[in-house]
Amino acid sequence: MKKFGKSAAAAVLTGSMLLCACGSGSSAGTTAAPASSAAFQAAASAAETTAAAETSAPSGDKIEIEYWHVNSDSQGGQTVDELVKKFNESNDHIHVTAKYNQDMYKGLMQNLQAEEATGNAPALCQVGWAFLDYFSNNFPYVAPQDAIDKYDSSDKTFLTDHFLPNVLNLTVNSNGDTVGIPYSVSDPVLYINRDLLKEAGLSEEGPKTWEEVHEFAKTVTEKTGKYGFYCQTPADFWAQQALIESNGGSMIQKDASGKTQAAFASPEGIEAMQLLRDMITEGCAMNVSWDEGCQSFIDGSCAMLYTTIARRASIQKGAAFDAASVMSPTFGDKPRKVPAGGCFLAITAQDDEQIAAAWEFEKYLYSIESMAAWTIGTGYTPPRKDVADAENGLKSFLAENEMMKAAIDESADVVSWTSFPGDAGLQCEQLLLDMRDQILSGQQDVGDVMKSTQDQINQLLNQ
Repeated sequence: MKKFGKSAAAAVLTGSMLLCACGSGSSAGTTAAPASSAAFQAAASAAETTAAAETSAPSGDKIEIEYWHVNSDSQGGQTVDELVKKFNESNDHIHVTAKYNQDMYKGLMQNLQAEEATGNAPALCQVGWAFLDYFSNNFPYVAPQDAIDKYDSSDKTFLTDHFLPNVLNLTVNSNGDTVGIPYSVSDPVLYINRDLLKEAGLSEEGPKTWEEVHEFAKTVTEKTGKYGFYCQTPADFWAQQALIESNGGSMIQKDASGKTQAAFASPEGIEAMQLLRDMITEGCAMNVSWDEGCQSFIDGSCAMLYTTIARRASIQKGAAFDAASVMSPTFGDKPRKVPAGGCFLAITAQDDEQIAAAWEFEKYLYSIESMAAWTIGTGYTPPRKDVADAENGLKSFLAENEMMKAAIDESADVVSWTSFPGDAGLQCEQLLLDMRDQILSGQQDVGDVMKSTQDQINQLLNQ
């Protein structure tokens, strides 16, 4: 069992992770039922709410555990429910209740902090990549290999058998400790409404650069009266990091003494955020909630949507037009940089019975069939190396699903999702969100608010 300690440096993601995550290998399943696209479309229509994924009353003899996640109905929540339901029906000694946490990974960390204080923490939870160090600094957890060695000794090589070394390294914190197992892997793509672009006289292949995104958005609004663009704005700065770093900026950097400092208020960072602000000010881009922006794209009132590939399933299901995805735009000929999104799973149970049950459920989630179902239901790229080419995995699905191609093609451009070191991770993230809101709402000068926020974050990092 790993206890939380103090960390002094941020974790670093492997840039080639997505490409490796789609590699091939030997097929080895566990106890999960086979997954298919049709089966999960049917499951989605009958799924329970994401708040509590149970379909029958648990037996009093069963071990009760909670699984905390951030997947709303439109971003994998129904698949969470279906996987939990199948697990509960497939065994007679464990009952899992899935609990949905609002405000993405930041919200889950806040809830975990509150529940930990009362002794009511879950047995298993999703932890966003940006909170790897914050989580391991502040909460008790059980390293996956420790759980395997104690409760699944007949399968001691599970991790090395099914995950590439660089993928497993994604959950190694700055102290060198393995905190969990990679689960959800995503990158941002640009979804386009080809019919609306055609109506506006634009290329149905979509824009290639952010400068073209701006021009496309203005033209759509002028020609059709509809919005041209929406960039996701949930409770994280993930998408905006992609713009800043694709323009040559950096979210963080080391100073002369080797100390990590915020660095996003550079001329390149300011220019990237100014672009988003200008499109909103000109009336060709939307400034609404994430769900509203995605729904506006799905119902045909917005031509382009910049968001995670994990929204693929809901877009394919809901759009009545020719929808496609293209790679994340660049700034001219500058290299594309897209942060790896998603999460890893961490065991937060503290007694033997709960830890054993959490590992059994977690292992089920990593079976080929469950991983395939997760990708089909969400769009996340599977971290397990043998899922993509497995007959009982994603082989046929990937052959037929063109919308996944953009995310896979830009895998070589993946960079780390910024993780602020020390204990101030939640505060730093909130300051970024406040800054973004002030910029997009037109409340303050872009450069002024970015420089002020950078100074505030660095004050926290220097404490």
